[in-house]
Amino acid sequence: MSKNTAIKQLINSYLIAAVDAYMTREQSAYIINGKMPLYQGRDIKRVLYISGVALQLAKSHNSVAGEIANAIASQIFNTSGGTLLTQIVTPGWIHIEITHPLLASWLQSIAFGVSKSSANFVGLKSPIHNNWASVKTDESSRLFAVQYAHARCCSLIFLAQREGLIAWKQTLPKSDDIWHLGGLVATGTLSWLNSDRKLHLHHPAETYLIVELVKAVDELECADEPSKVKWEKIAWDVSQAFVSFWSQCRIWGEVKTKSPELMQARLGLVMATQCVLRFLLIAKLGIAGPIEL
Repeated sequence: MSKNTAIKQLINSYLIAAVDAYMTREQSAYIINGKMPLYQGRDIKRVLYISGVALQLAKSHNSVAGEIANAIASQIFNTSGGTLLTQIVTPGWIHIEITHPLLASWLQSIAFGVSKSSANFVGLKSPIHNNWASVKTDESSRLFAVQYAHARCCSLIFLAQREGLIAWKQTLPKSDDIWHLGGLVATGTLSWLNSDRKLHLHHPAETYLIVELVKAVDELECADEPSKVKWEKIAWDVSQAFVSFWSQCRIWGEVKTKSPELMQARLGLVMATQCVLRFLLIAKLGIAGPIEL
């Protein structure tokens, strides 16, 4: 994950390589120079992408879609080392599921800003301070809800610091505009995975929040026309997924005592959410990402 913040970028690179390996140079250039068909599935229980590239190639080169799909899917699975699971759906759709180890790596990257590209989230500075007028919307209550969710993330992270669960690796900057809190935490890799290499985060509310975070980062990094993206809705969806997560998945109390690994993973998920919400609020909606309300 050192080169790609968005999972969609990563999958797209594997798709291009697989098409290039299967087709002739002229044939692969035909599809690679065009728009690679790839979108995130609507399954809220897993991170799934779907590509119709085999159907497109079959149509343009008079080939059998299923055969092309199988060849491309096998190449993706092999070159990814099994971190991307592939399945062919008739007549030639390629389904690509993100495995838990890859999701753990991605969450670590977003939560703590450990990759080069995710550092863009960490160092973001806001040119606008509490300028509600800069956002063209009829739903200011939605924006407040997004700010509330961000502030709630911050309060949970500060509470974890006060209880000694995390420590700052540096003095907090005076301006909270640059506070991606996870990027300021002194910590190693969290315990995201259990002994079976599955995420500790398997509650439906946790999975739903992860799916929304992936979707938001995909839009931030891969949108063809960022000016046409409904950033308010993207931010609202993330904030509501977080509210659902926090109402159903506790971090403290019995969880902290009996399941410290789950506590760590949930705290990491909060840090990742704070990072994404902050970026959406400041960079895309032009308003502050408050640490408290």
